[in-house]
Amino acid sequence: MAGLLPAWHIINAGDTPQLTRCYKFSNFKRALAFTQQIGELAEQAGHHPVLTTEWGKVTISWWTHVIRGLHQNDFIMAAKTDLAYKREA
Repeated sequence: MAGLLPAWHIINAGDTPQLTRCYKFSNFKRALAFTQQIGELAEQAGHHPVLTTEWGKVTISWWTHVIRGLHQNDFIMAAKTDLAYKREA
């Protein structure tokens, strides 16, 4: 499934694999608006990522806390995040 999300990377944070991607924006205001949009998407799904918002970029990491690893839902949420980003561009 990771092949369908080529911009995402699997990293190990400690002993927990996470699906991570950094999105670029022209300024902080746009990055913050995207962070809010992904936060709302996460609330609707009941599945919450780590969101790091900086000037001009947002880094997102999805993983399933209960299993301390990756589940199909993490890949689904990553794909939904990509779709949200495409709508912003």
